[in-house]
Amino acid sequence: MEAPVTAPETPVTPGPSLGDLAERVARTHPSQIALAAMGTGARITYETLADVIDDTAIALSGNGFDAGDVIGLRTGNNLGYVVGLLGAARAGLVTVPLDPALPHAEQQIRLQRVGARAVLTDQPIATADPCPDVLIDVSAEEPTRPRSQVRGRPAALSEPPVAGLAPSDALVMFTSGTTAMPKMVPWTHDGLTAAMANVVGAYQLGPADATVAVMPLFHGHGLVAGLLATLSSAGCVGLPTAGRFSAQHFFDELRFVDATWFTAVPTIHQILLNTASSSDATDTRLRFLRSCSAPLPPEVARRIEETFGSLVLPAYGMTEATHQACAVTASADVETRLRTVGEPTGAELRIADAAGVACPPGVQGEVWLRGPAVTRGYLNNPQATAETFVDGWLRTGDLGSVGPSGVLTLDGRIKNIINRGGEKISPEHVEDALLAHPDITQAAVFGMPDPKYGEQVVAAVILRADAHWDDDALQRFCASSLARYEVPARFLRVDELPVTPKGSVDRNRLVEAFGSPGRP
Repeated sequence: MEAPVTAPETPVTPGPSLGDLAERVARTHPSQIALAAMGTGARITYETLADVIDDTAIALSGNGFDAGDVIGLRTGNNLGYVVGLLGAARAGLVTVPLDPALPHAEQQIRLQRVGARAVLTDQPIATADPCPDVLIDVSAEEPTRPRSQVRGRPAALSEPPVAGLAPSDALVMFTSGTTAMPKMVPWTHDGLTAAMANVVGAYQLGPADATVAVMPLFHGHGLVAGLLATLSSAGCVGLPTAGRFSAQHFFDELRFVDATWFTAVPTIHQILLNTASSSDATDTRLRFLRSCSAPLPPEVARRIEETFGSLVLPAYGMTEATHQACAVTASADVETRLRTVGEPTGAELRIADAAGVACPPGVQGEVWLRGPAVTRGYLNNPQATAETFVDGWLRTGDLGSVGPSGVLTLDGRIKNIINRGGEKISPEHVEDALLAHPDITQAAVFGMPDPKYGEQVVAAVILRADAHWDDDALQRFCASSLARYEVPARFLRVDELPVTPKGSVDRNRLVEAFGSPGRP
């Protein structure tokens, strides 16, 4: 049996609280800019941020919240989010980040499932919900001296918080896949400390670095990699003009903080690639662009590097691993950058067969992870926990292989594999081939029921505006680099691709949209 691939030891200081993060950095870098709010022009030092977080924690406690209480957090990527998150942690609360775009009823269902006593928000809604809104107002009348106010009180708990919460828990994250009932994942203070160290170590982040919070902070990608890792390394986080990503403002935001890097999903990278002018793309201090949360096709990565003149560094992570588990570093060669997700960062990596036995190098199997940032399971879901967490290992549901140099190559999600007459086909592999076509800007491949083969390969593609549509030509192009059975039997020209909340292609919605007989 092959030994698991182990990352170099990442130093983790045991026991720190997320609520102490700003104070710890302020001791050594008090005057360093922690946050730059592009919408208001505010620039907040670590010393000031620590003070505002203290004020928020005191206000929350004074308004009736007790250590161990669960509180929702619903804001955009703004000062209110950062101060609310770290202030709640400072007060000993367990925070549940919420997507503001979720229907209100769905937000309330999630809050009730976890046993939250209130929602901390910058935009209260006047309702009679069992989980009331509590206003957090972080004003910046003076650009360098914001003030935090908390108005509202928690509801009395009719039932205790969700079973399985522990005193070490800092956050409860909801998984962001396509299941009807997202699972609840507890993130501990120690796990977050390890997760931040994994990102900082992989990219050698420090006080000279700055980024823009492109990804939503209610997801692990934006929260851990974009915000917390940067703060833990005394860097600067730019909070976007509208509280969310906007291609229109993005390059101005990069220049506002003199950004050295940013992280995003491939969908956003492709948007920027298609909208950036030559001056936008090169008039920056970017030393790398990080891509995570969905596969980045090699051809797209190559075009990004050519356009921006900066390295593209893919990473691999998931909610159950407190985000990052593997990363490509700046020293990697071009093939590693374009075709792998790099080496483990602070985790052990095993490629296992169906029986859980480790596979030899180069053999495809399921990716298993173990380490200090891997979570203990799901709250109130023993069946899913037993299926996914085995003897301390996280079964990711991803297919991959590890080469002789120890880097991980991903081959797609097990559940997405298309079975065409017994031939197993990776949608991601077919997508990579399609995106090498000069007229295709985006592609999504999925399986459709077929009476002869069981499943057939179907591709939804977005073409350049001036491109000519020709099914036969597309099939011939695919046949030049794919096996015969991998070539899509059907091509669908679409204007946009549906995505999940975390930014990956939603194949289920494509099947629903085009799976009925007679659909074009």
